[in-house]
Amino acid sequence: MTQTSQRPLRVLAAMSGGVDSAVAAARAAEAGHDVTGVHLALSANPQSFRTGARGCCTIEDSRDARRAADVIGIPFYVWDLAERFREDVVEDFIAEYEAGRTPNPCLRCNEKIKFAALLDKAIALGFDAVCTGHYATVVERENGGRELHRASDMAKDQSYVLGVLDERQLAHAMFPLGDTLTTKDEIRAEAEERGLAVAKKPDSHDICFIADGDTQGFLANRLGTAEGDIVDEGGTKLGTHDGAFGFTIGQRKGLRIGHPAADGKPRYVLDISPVNNTVTVGPVEALDVTALTAIKPRWCGAAPTGPGTYTAQLRAHGGETEVSAELVDGELRVTFTEPVRGVAPGQAVVLYDGTRVVGSATIASTRRVTASVA
Repeated sequence: MTQTSQRPLRVLAAMSGGVDSAVAAARAAEAGHDVTGVHLALSANPQSFRTGARGCCTIEDSRDARRAADVIGIPFYVWDLAERFREDVVEDFIAEYEAGRTPNPCLRCNEKIKFAALLDKAIALGFDAVCTGHYATVVERENGGRELHRASDMAKDQSYVLGVLDERQLAHAMFPLGDTLTTKDEIRAEAEERGLAVAKKPDSHDICFIADGDTQGFLANRLGTAEGDIVDEGGTKLGTHDGAFGFTIGQRKGLRIGHPAADGKPRYVLDISPVNNTVTVGPVEALDVTALTAIKPRWCGAAPTGPGTYTAQLRAHGGETEVSAELVDGELRVTFTEPVRGVAPGQAVVLYDGTRVVGSATIASTRRVTASVA
């Protein structure tokens, strides 16, 4: 296998206003590609500036992206995808929490916005590829097909949130930072050497459309409050809450339980039931998951046939774990070699064969050592 061909291409560089996407666009232009920068306006009301290192897609960010494009010497545009983002990412996020699941909006944004809406529009306008500042690598096979691999630097690898991309999308994806064995400080130093003012701009964290980082407050504002019970595994009421959506599987803090467990050990969220607005808590051992079923699989190439052995990643900044997996009647059945903890419906499971991303699916249910939880 060889790295994706570097013949000159018409490239649309998605520029968030941050340092990674600016350096990626600069590298693409330096490689001889015909690059055009575009900033995606994803907020219907982008008047407020980011709060510290949180948030993105504000007027400030679009101006930063424009200044970077000017320095690089490439054309620049702002595309309004706010309505599409609201429908496909924000509303999906709210609906998933309302249903008792824990979504990952970054995966949904990559799938629906950056590599669906943006890519489709780019191709319609005659561009060959979309370039982003993600840390991942696209490798070209001898037959001309494309594979998605982890970044050279595992500490910065972002292939997990790109596991929703199919082979057609990968054929038009460019990640200039993916094969760079450099630290983030070195990327910033490169940006400074290139004269990019975003060199020292802080990275955005958390969920981009919740600029203050208060996810529970955001959900309460959208869904309202609804008092429910916090119970133990036997159904005994231990306390109350203002909305089951404010909890995630594996959560320990903020449970508002009036009295300690009999063994004096901490309790964790084991289950969230939107039907009766109940949150079940218990000991950490009860979080051990031995298997899961995932739906809506998306493959970075051909779908695997028959059972296979892979490694799996269950969260954006999590490690790998060995699994066996098989596609059965359109559902992905995954069994862990060793139990893992804190696996929640709504999250994505991404399968890897070495460094190659096989595909991604949304966790629908888990099987635990002691019980089965939907």
